[in-house]
Amino acid sequence: MNDVQPDGLEVPLHRSIVNPMLMMGLPRTVAFTLWTTASAFAFGLRQVWVLPLAIAIHAVCAAAAKSDPYFFDVFVRAVKTQKRLHP
Repeated sequence: MNDVQPDGLEVPLHRSIVNPMLMMGLPRTVAFTLWTTASAFAFGLRQVWVLPLAIAIHAVCAAAAKSDPYFFDVFVRAVKTQKRLHP
């Protein structure tokens, strides 16, 4: 097939429209949830051992988001779906 498209049929898109919004390597919702929970435990309840655990969880989640930016969207959708099929 001929891959040449006629003039006027291409629309330029900015990268921010098609790329997911990441914050410190994580999707925003995951980063906010993780660090809000970690800071509540660390500073509110004075459980400082949570901070290294949160850093390790952040590193694992950032590696998953780096390999597939939509990993967490697919994970949430898979958790919400029905586990069995009804006839």
